[in-house]
Amino acid sequence: MINKITSNSINNNYGQNKNFSVKQNVNYPQFTSHSHNSNNNLSNKQKYTILGSSVLGMAPMIAFWAKRKGFSLNPVKIFKTPMKDWAIFKYAPKNKSIEFEEPQILSIAAGSVAGGFVGGCLVDDKSNIRAKKREVLSQLLGNVLVPVLCVGQGSRLFGKYSARIQDAMPQLNKNTRFTNIIDKSLKNMPNLVATLGFLGVGIFLGNKVSNFINEKLYHQKVERDIKASDFAPHVDDLCMATSMMNKESAFGAKIGRVIPLALLVPGYETGCAQEK
Repeated sequence: MINKITSNSINNNYGQNKNFSVKQNVNYPQFTSHSHNSNNNLSNKQKYTILGSSVLGMAPMIAFWAKRKGFSLNPVKIFKTPMKDWAIFKYAPKNKSIEFEEPQILSIAAGSVAGGFVGGCLVDDKSNIRAKKREVLSQLLGNVLVPVLCVGQGSRLFGKYSARIQDAMPQLNKNTRFTNIIDKSLKNMPNLVATLGFLGVGIFLGNKVSNFINEKLYHQKVERDIKASDFAPHVDDLCMATSMMNKESAFGAKIGRVIPLALLVPGYETGCAQEK
């Protein structure tokens, strides 16, 4: 999750961020994470290396799930196959395509974070390794595990009552093109609200987990409120939430193809994390 750490140095070497209230004086360095990464001192070459290492970290897990669905891992066969039928792009039929649910998402995210961490350690200064270690936990627990579990459990709960809820939605029943669009939108409104609701709960709880990590493991007690802007970097979580809430539909299956790309974010953020 988005996690900005501030602390008061006894030598006053570090400024205080106005978005945070620090409960105790702790002589620990700050580190950059998520939206802070645009302010780090990494070169474009270093950032591309971290991104590439995140891809390499994900590759074995994608290959594992592809193999389980019967896809060939032979490079020659892969490149002779139309791109739309590659494991990461093929979305139908269901029994012959990768379904991105909790096990797939969590394992691929772990690969991304591991790759990003290794890449970041290789290209960045050694003084930033500790910040990257902190970011590993923040990303895996706060940005992936908690939101995914919230959405996963929420989607199952919603699925039990979705038909009943959709049938209760008002309909215009005018049988015109415009009113049919309105009726369809009204039918899908509960799904949209539930998706954003479960995702919002996941982001909120993930933020709490991240704060808990920093307080208990790194002795940095931070009180931070969720702001509307915090939802912006969670495109990866939104893709996962939309796919998981619509996994029985072609729309959900297509959105699911974006998940591997979205899961590059945790690995990249981990590799770019720095002491501030």
